[in-house]
Amino acid sequence: MHATRRRLISVVAISVTLLAGTATASVAVAADFPAPAPAGAGAAAAAPVENLIVGYKASASEASSNTAAADDAAAKSKKAGKKAKFDRRLGTGAALVNLGQAVAPADAADVIAQFRADPDVAYVEPDSRAYALAATPNDTDYAKQWDLFEPSAGMNVPAAWDKTTGSGVTVAVIDTGSVAHSDLAANTVAGYDFITSSTAARDGNGRDNNPADQGDWSAAGECSATSKASDSSWHGTHVAGTIAAATGNSKGIAGIAYNARIQPVRVLGKCGGATSDIVDAITWASGGTVPGVPANATPAKVINMSLGGSGACGTSYQNAINAAVGRGTTVVVAAGNSNADAAGFSPASCNNVINVAASNRTGDRSFYSNYGSIIDVAAPGGETRRATDTPGTVTTPENGILSTLNAGTTTPGAENYKPYQGTSMAAPHVAGLAALLVAAKPTLTPAQIESAIKTNARPLAGTCTGGCGTGLADATATVNAVATTPTTPTFQNTTDVAIGDNTTVESPITVTGVTGNAPATLKAGVTIAHTYTGDLKVDLVAPDGSVYTLHNRTGGSADNIGQTYTVNASTEAANGTWKLRVNDNANGDTGKIDAWSLTF
Repeated sequence: MHATRRRLISVVAISVTLLAGTATASVAVAADFPAPAPAGAGAAAAAPVENLIVGYKASASEASSNTAAADDAAAKSKKAGKKAKFDRRLGTGAALVNLGQAVAPADAADVIAQFRADPDVAYVEPDSRAYALAATPNDTDYAKQWDLFEPSAGMNVPAAWDKTTGSGVTVAVIDTGSVAHSDLAANTVAGYDFITSSTAARDGNGRDNNPADQGDWSAAGECSATSKASDSSWHGTHVAGTIAAATGNSKGIAGIAYNARIQPVRVLGKCGGATSDIVDAITWASGGTVPGVPANATPAKVINMSLGGSGACGTSYQNAINAAVGRGTTVVVAAGNSNADAAGFSPASCNNVINVAASNRTGDRSFYSNYGSIIDVAAPGGETRRATDTPGTVTTPENGILSTLNAGTTTPGAENYKPYQGTSMAAPHVAGLAALLVAAKPTLTPAQIESAIKTNARPLAGTCTGGCGTGLADATATVNAVATTPTTPTFQNTTDVAIGDNTTVESPITVTGVTGNAPATLKAGVTIAHTYTGDLKVDLVAPDGSVYTLHNRTGGSADNIGQTYTVNASTEAANGTWKLRVNDNANGDTGKIDAWSLTF
């Protein structure tokens, strides 16, 4: 039935940059801060493409056989007049196809068209790049950390430390890696370097178990025809300090979850980072398996991604994020620094993430911060200059976010502390809060953590044109709410169930130990990977057989379902076997139930 359907897919090379505000780029790059790659949509579209990420349908031999995938890549590239070849399998199961060299998007489109025309291919997208989100300089101490304690625009952190400091929680910082700093050393666990390109990594090799930041500096014109020269940002180290810098050690700054552990996961090097590397990093950090990479001995319960680029969330990002959340990992992302709707940036626009906008010291939305209906919450991101000041200058360093850094302009130098601005700085505030919540109540699910943070946010002291979610994250209010409220029983099934053409499948959850009936606000969290949601009817089936329709063939050609539905199930006994029933009503597109949950 799908032979006549046309799938309209834009080929966008995502320029992922650091979400901070002075010399780096990110999901959204502050317009006045030079980034390794242009943040504008037009510039991003012109970026060269070197690799493609190809997801095959589960029924295809290429989905499980590297040999079949290699043969398929060779055949399709030959038809397109190119020399593409299979490179490796990603942690999500997708195939990475190398085009042989960086080519213009128009040339890559010829190969993409060959894959897209194949009914066994679920999706194909360019392996775009991401960049760290940048910053600004100055000295530091706790008294200057207004973002933690000032009553008007701070995140109200100190009183939360009476109940939790993040002990036992690992937070993965998927970023530029780490540079040695005495204020972080005691709180760092083993990470990994996922940068495949030895040129971008600057370490002389590809992936390895050393996530040390070698510097992301670049010369003018090195990352694109119009890119400006930039110094190394040491971005991942700045982000890590906000989350878990050592506290009470008579030096430096205080981390929000200062007894948590930072896991540096390196994906951003010179000229940013590739989506394929970032996707594998998400998978590995959350405890998933990545071919050729040793298992993560300390999987993270929280992931922070202060990175991104232009374009809507791609399937590769979404699949990796869905799987991470299914493993129980909360994913926090920066909204971006382009003063634009965050819906146009990725991974900010992905489902199943906590999307964080930046606020300033007066409680207004920071002038550079992205905004919009997909923002979940705001957190301090600071402003090291006013919007009317000369772009690139640092005129109000006292209003930035102070954290751990390094004095080296290219390669590592002496450790120091500097203030940065950006949604890159806002996101780790929320990641730190998530770590506090996990430590306070380890049974919390990612959905419950997100709900608690959003529900207990307070109104911004100033204004937010465009939308900043539920307001300013409040650490003490959120921790108190979680610590004093009994844990809501949540039951989950993460076993994959294949959804074939014109079939009906079910996934069960057996509920026990809940008194009485289900609530009028029963939450059904559903994650389905499918290439045409308009084919699907999704029902919740109660233990007595009653059917509650959650999704009924809406969404057209959109990919995937990642949503929490509220069901009035107050007439149903809570205990018993509940089922998620999925009916595929057409030919040509398949998928799977990835995970689902019930929260009473």
